[in-house]
Amino acid sequence: MKILIHDLDDSVAEGLLKDNKEFDLVISDDGTIKACIGCFACWIKNPGLCILKDSYSDTGAKLSKCDDLIIISRSYYGGYSPFVKNVLDRGISYVHPYFVIRNGQMHHKRRYKNRIGLQVGFYGSDITEEEKATAEKLVRANSINYDGYVKDISFAKDPTEIFKSFKIAKNV
Repeated sequence: MKILIHDLDDSVAEGLLKDNKEFDLVISDDGTIKACIGCFACWIKNPGLCILKDSYSDTGAKLSKCDDLIIISRSYYGGYSPFVKNVLDRGISYVHPYFVIRNGQMHHKRRYKNRIGLQVGFYGSDITEEEKATAEKLVRANSINYDGYVKDISFAKDPTEIFKSFKIAKNV
């Protein structure tokens, strides 16, 4: 399964994703996402499912079917946009609350057997070299936490450039 998480404006997303059948699931801001409250019910009471009722309640379960995760996010000081960060927080149930040592570091134990390949594109008109370095560390840490791997990390002024470099947009 190929999942795209993005924070693009509707008009930009519509233009870039029009007639694109490459993604099995596109997660975008529909204005209903609630912030994770840190209750750990998705780990303990309802493994894989968040108790907050909105269209993001099963993000962890959706990630369990994912082979390729593509994230397009405006760069915020070398991190994800608030919406993208919130989606990733809501998907914490993808991993167990228990820990294992991986690459000499402590990380959450995997809950599912799939292995996610991450492609992340950050966009913004003034991304500094320090922000790029921070973003690369963040994406690599995310891949270790998911027990996945990094396929690509890209930076651009405009999201259209990311779609071109990832070869995921038609007519761009």
